[in-house]
Amino acid sequence: MEMLSAVAEETVYRNDENGYTVLTVRAGKRRFTAIGIMPQIGEGERLDLDGTWVEHPTYGHQLKVSTIKVYPPETRSGIERYLASGMIRGIGLSTAKQIVQHFGDEALTVIAEHPERLTEIGGIGKKKAKMIAESYAEQAEEREAMLFLQKYNIPARLSVRIFKEYNDRVQEVITQNPYRLVEDIEGIGFKTADHIAESVGIERNSPYRIHAGIHYALREASVGIGHCFLPREELIASARSTLGVPVDLLETELDSMLITREVVAEIIPDETDGREMIAVYEPNLNKAEKLIAVRLKELKEKKPNSSCNDPDRQIVKMEREEGITLHEQQRRAVRMAAESGICIITGGPGTGKTTIIKCILNLLKGQKVALAAPTGRAAKRMSEACGREAKTLHRLLEYSGEEGDFTRGEDNPLEISALIIDEMSMVDIFLMTAVLRALTPGTRLIMVGDVDQLPSVGAGNVLRDLLNSEVFPTVRLSEIFRQNEKSMIVYNAHQINQGLAPRLNAKGSDFFFERAAYPSLAADEIVNLCANRLPGFLNADPIWDIQVLSPTKKGECGVHSLNTLLQAALNPENSKKNEYIRGETIFRVGDKVMQTRNNYQMDWTRGNLLNEEEDYEEGQGIFNGDIGRIEEIHPEDKLVIVRFDDERLVEYGPADIEDLELAYCISIHKSQGNEFPAVVIPAVGGPPMLLTRNLLYTAVTRAKRLVMLVGRESVIEQMIRNTHIVKRYSALKWRVVQLEEVVPHAENSPES
Repeated sequence: MEMLSAVAEETVYRNDENGYTVLTVRAGKRRFTAIGIMPQIGEGERLDLDGTWVEHPTYGHQLKVSTIKVYPPETRSGIERYLASGMIRGIGLSTAKQIVQHFGDEALTVIAEHPERLTEIGGIGKKKAKMIAESYAEQAEEREAMLFLQKYNIPARLSVRIFKEYNDRVQEVITQNPYRLVEDIEGIGFKTADHIAESVGIERNSPYRIHAGIHYALREASVGIGHCFLPREELIASARSTLGVPVDLLETELDSMLITREVVAEIIPDETDGREMIAVYEPNLNKAEKLIAVRLKELKEKKPNSSCNDPDRQIVKMEREEGITLHEQQRRAVRMAAESGICIITGGPGTGKTTIIKCILNLLKGQKVALAAPTGRAAKRMSEACGREAKTLHRLLEYSGEEGDFTRGEDNPLEISALIIDEMSMVDIFLMTAVLRALTPGTRLIMVGDVDQLPSVGAGNVLRDLLNSEVFPTVRLSEIFRQNEKSMIVYNAHQINQGLAPRLNAKGSDFFFERAAYPSLAADEIVNLCANRLPGFLNADPIWDIQVLSPTKKGECGVHSLNTLLQAALNPENSKKNEYIRGETIFRVGDKVMQTRNNYQMDWTRGNLLNEEEDYEEGQGIFNGDIGRIEEIHPEDKLVIVRFDDERLVEYGPADIEDLELAYCISIHKSQGNEFPAVVIPAVGGPPMLLTRNLLYTAVTRAKRLVMLVGRESVIEQMIRNTHIVKRYSALKWRVVQLEEVVPHAENSPES
């Protein structure tokens, strides 16, 4: 860390959204570039800079600023340069010269304290003098706020966002209740607010802190684990672990929050032992569960608007025309979809789910049927398999750019006779709520998925809860149809799911195991497989056709480490390829990348605006798990251009790129809903909670042409034995059963 005093010369670049600035400064006779998050700085202003020196591949030696203090210029030339910098509205080069000539060293004091005196200068009237004073005051407010926040070690990038939210109320908010930041500013979490609160002297037992800590415990349970609620006792224990305050204070604050309906509680049975418990919810999750149960009941009880006469006869006719013979399970599933307002079809790979969807489409020929899936890749795969357009659920519901806000809903429902959703295991409670709001009773809802895969990344356990309720017409597929003598992927997936050892390295098969005694050796072999051995063996693109899936993020075979190694092998440094450096990550043109959180305001385009023959779209929303390629990097503008799988083109600035990660290797959790020609899976050990049977099963079922496991047989055996599934607190099953007043459908028997 180096501390320097300097004078600002020129702002080369500034992003007003996040405060990222490239600034030329002079310290004595030394001239250099300072980069980082800063307030607006005018030429001639004096600066105290703390930072570290970094080497940029294009721009050379730069000071990466961590803290900055700004002082008004003192010399006449400095004052003139500052006033002429364009920062203050109403002052250009000529006016700046006149002001300094007239008021000398007192120019800035006059503007701040006696702006009416500016009218002494020809060409400045009362209106213009007022505008100059207001603009100068705005600059002073931002500076004061930034300096105030830096006193408490608040990072500059957060300081800019805090000032933009509160303006002249920054000091009031921070000193009274910094926990408001969690609610008001996206990206600021409880721990950051708690650190700020400690810095400004907020008591650990403050009601503000306890209130925020209870919200934090509920949100961490939802976002981090997938719970819809927490039992009251667990919520108190979790909040106490975070806050370290007496239980009675937590109980008192929680009761207060229940009275004001900031959280809600219900008495529901515990599925494990049937005893009653108090379930505490965030209100939106409680509302979502209730809405799903009610809407599903309406769909189930309403006869479909569009008829399908004599489905058995139509199935026979279709078999004859298509030259296929359905298994009785498949036949039952197709008939069920034709006769029911709502139904569920579940089964593992190769059990004929796609064939069933195609047959349903054939029976509903002439009706308006929509196909959808949670992710772009899943929708694309559905389109290719069925020979007709499938959309992501967000696109089908016409996502409007605000969190959870869709154009399609109660007031503007989908005008369709049936909706078929694939990869239902990925649908979380909020997305399910949005789907059901857009469907009117009488619309068929056909849900297809594999309940044995990992649950949705978001909160809830929708598919499993609906199946376990035994309320809705359901067919569970168990017969394997997509199988031949050479392919072992489907066979081994079912072996793993049944707790049996997979068959490895069978001659001429597509399921292989490469032994590596240590993680470092496994990592080297994974790189060799992706860069050298598999592309030739499969005639495949090493970046786009081969996907490494790791159970862990850390370690030598974790996501982070393997991404660095794979990038170096598959997309090495090249003077012709621009780069963007973010912390320890280097992004390079051609890199495979993934979006890591939902960004509902991110703009995208699809198609060519200048090509009349090509459809052109604009929209908002890039979502957690979207995979794409870096097409361009513009170092001078700090822009990274990414094209995603579904051809959406997105510009990432310095603030947005925090949500991008390299994707040569991704976590198995992030792979849900995707299918890749080949997957490579390290099996080298790790935390038991991550090395589970359903994690391995999910990874294997992502592969279409080849699976390669690298590591130790003992780790594979350990994962197959480990049937631990993290319990998700959800009352959806209970709500559905509570609303059900008729005998469950016959198709719901365990044998079906």
